[in-house]
Amino acid sequence: MARIAAHGRARSLERGEILLEPGERPASLFVVTSGTIEFVRQSAASEQLVAAFEPGMFTGEVNMLSGRPALARIRARDAAEVIEVDREELLGLIQTDGELSAIFMRTFILRRVELIANGVGDVVLLGSSHCQGTLHVKEFLTRNGYPYSYLDLDRDDGVQELLDRFHIAVAEIPVLICRGTTVLRNPSDRQIADCLGFNDAIEQTHMRDLVIVGGGLAGLAAAVYGASEGLDVLVVESSSPGGQAGASSRIENYLGFPAGISGQELAREHTRRRRSSARRC
Repeated sequence: MARIAAHGRARSLERGEILLEPGERPASLFVVTSGTIEFVRQSAASEQLVAAFEPGMFTGEVNMLSGRPALARIRARDAAEVIEVDREELLGLIQTDGELSAIFMRTFILRRVELIANGVGDVVLLGSSHCQGTLHVKEFLTRNGYPYSYLDLDRDDGVQELLDRFHIAVAEIPVLICRGTTVLRNPSDRQIADCLGFNDAIEQTHMRDLVIVGGGLAGLAAAVYGASEGLDVLVVESSSPGGQAGASSRIENYLGFPAGISGQELAREHTRRRRSSARRC
């Protein structure tokens, strides 16, 4: 806590004070010293408490590293005291403090895994398990590690009400509803990526030292070692990290993983290492 405090500032929060809204980019991490902070997902009719952060705990998940928009609201349940750490300060702390880096990285990744497992996100997919387009959107979101809720037209109650509210015809399935406002009908990968802000952090006019076309395992490995050597690296991928290997259920002959690993997990590990290497530079 003392090492973190040296990189942030003490802040008092009022009851119900909002620290981050869905769709906003996380600018700070909050370490709770007293009181409770809530992580809340909102819907049209209600809100769901996803997690509560008590003294000694901290906010944030993978989006804190990537700079992508937040998935839910963060607010103070009661009057609270926190240490506020700017995102850039946090990245600097991860670069220089190996122990805290391991804690933050592992926590962020496991929180994202939990959000995916429980379908806690800011998008809702309406489709059918018999629809090829629905399966494609599911695969795109899953392989990019993005949490979403799924409603099956053939089984789930209340789907027709949702279709009527957004004026969606059955012929337009699959449909992705982003943050309760934007409706994508039978969307392409590019439309989904734009809606969810996958590329917003990329400066289009910035000159790079190295551009790698293709985010397969070879491309990700090249990015890791390029960034670790101090190069400014950009990986360009049309669908998701991992390439063809990312679709493999089990890879049993990859160095460093004697027990085997799924292609998606291996791609996620490469991506994590690439971000960490980029920060160290």
